[in-house]
Amino acid sequence: MRQYLDMLEHVMNNGVSKGDRTGTGTKSVFGYQMRFNLQDGFPAVTTKKLYMRSVIGELLWFLKGTGNIEYLAQNNIHIWDEWPYEAYLKKNKLPVPATTSDEWTAGMKLFIERIATDREFAREWGDLGPVYGVQWRKWPDGKGGHIDQIAQAIELLKHNPNSRRIIISAWNVAEIDEIVETGGLPPCHTLFQFYVADGRLSCQLYQRSCDSFLGVPFNIASYALLMHIIAAEVGLEVGDFVWTGGDVHIYNNHFEQVKTQLAREPRALPKLVFEKKALEDYEISDFTLEGYDPLSPIKAPIAV
Repeated sequence: MRQYLDMLEHVMNNGVSKGDRTGTGTKSVFGYQMRFNLQDGFPAVTTKKLYMRSVIGELLWFLKGTGNIEYLAQNNIHIWDEWPYEAYLKKNKLPVPATTSDEWTAGMKLFIERIATDREFAREWGDLGPVYGVQWRKWPDGKGGHIDQIAQAIELLKHNPNSRRIIISAWNVAEIDEIVETGGLPPCHTLFQFYVADGRLSCQLYQRSCDSFLGVPFNIASYALLMHIIAAEVGLEVGDFVWTGGDVHIYNNHFEQVKTQLAREPRALPKLVFEKKALEDYEISDFTLEGYDPLSPIKAPIAV
């Protein structure tokens, strides 16, 4: 994962100071690209611990075609907790504590516990709107129906792998406002394209907004996992994952953590092991990273 460390160093050395939606402030560059040959190993960052269980659970959630966090809450995956909790407080005209406070942490914990155990509460307050999974599997066709982009991509990969139209988009312009109003976050990883050559499946992602320290390692692992799943589905080997970033930034309150990470040396990449199943049948426990030996976690606050 030297490519990732080079990206962090590039942003730290060349980024410009910018304001942002969260009020935290960032150091930012516009436009950056990394390439990972998945034949070399699974691109899980090793200079800090990546919580792969969350990566797997979130991707399986996307593939279910839902925008409700109930599945995540029931599986103890908390990467989306902040946004629906904040929306719940605001819509009920309740005080919104500082996100660094004990009051925020305790309140959010109770909120997520209720999402996990109370189906009606989850239906009302756990929905983030038409976010990634909804757009991937249920894009509105303008005629009262839906388009399953994942299923379409699989069909093209099986029957027309030379197509230059094997593209899946999460950026539905007509529904961005609805996502924001519901309490979700407009898609950061907005579009990806599959490419087949020499019996290998490659993929390029365009990510409009890139939280380089917290988010990007997660995104790289998520799309590498998706490539493995789709490649198994269509009978191909995995090739290159190409990550292309738009606004590539490091939050001002992540600078020390980035310096800590840049001082560490990468370790050998692990290997992803799993048995092929139907897309809807995969469970988190079906996937294992063999030989994953990362350095210790580096904690940092998430910008909401």
